Amino acid sequence: MFILKRQDVEISNIRLPEKDQPIPILSYQGQTFRLLKVFPASQAEEARVFWRDLTDNKGKACVLLEEPDRFSIWGKVRLDQPGGGGGTGVEGCREHTLGAILLLQAVFFDIEDLLGDRQAAKFRQNIGEVLQKLQLPEGESAAAVENVLTFDPFEGQLPSWGDLKIMSLLQSLHELGKVYFGNKNFTGRALDALQDMDDGDRNKFSKWLTQGPLAKLW
Repeated sequence: MFILKRQDVEISNIRLPEKDQPIPILSYQGQTFRLLKVFPASQAEEARVFWRDLTDNKGKACVLLEEPDRFSIWGKVRLDQPGGGGGTGVEGCREHTLGAILLLQAVFFDIEDLLGDRQAAKFRQNIGEVLQKLQLPEGESAAAVENVLTFDPFEGQLPSWGDLKIMSLLQSLHELGKVYFGNKNFTGRALDALQDMDDGDRNKFSKWLTQGPLAKLW
């Protein structure tokens, strides 16, 4: 599928409640992959043969990552399917989705209140592009984007978002927030919105948020 260099991709770790060790995750152009196999640099040809077998003969969507000291094979994670990614447990839970929507809406409302309607309209477009890139149905139309930004998540039906897509969304949301506000101070105001959650739900979401790469952002 792809042969990539380290500078082409982002690699992070997620820690799942049922796993003792964090799971490495590779992100490339809105797609997500999990680590399948690692080869030392001396086995470059073996790595390419293994990768070609997976992609050409077995029809797998895989990335071959070339690094100075090793070659690694990564398989695409199907985040839209429960338990997708070969049993990685990457399906999202209700608390994670609820918390993410509260953060998303809080940033949007701050932009609307502090920066005005023009910037709010621009943000709608930007976040819609993020949702489309993540292949979430909430980004399929302007009306769908508006709905996810304004509906009551405590009353309406929560979308089915996988944890890895939630992580990607919150990473993009943080990047957009810095662009609109010029600094990272907006995160404190956004996190205040989590006070609307039940104590148990909030604690579960906050623990998940602070265990992975998102901790450096939020």
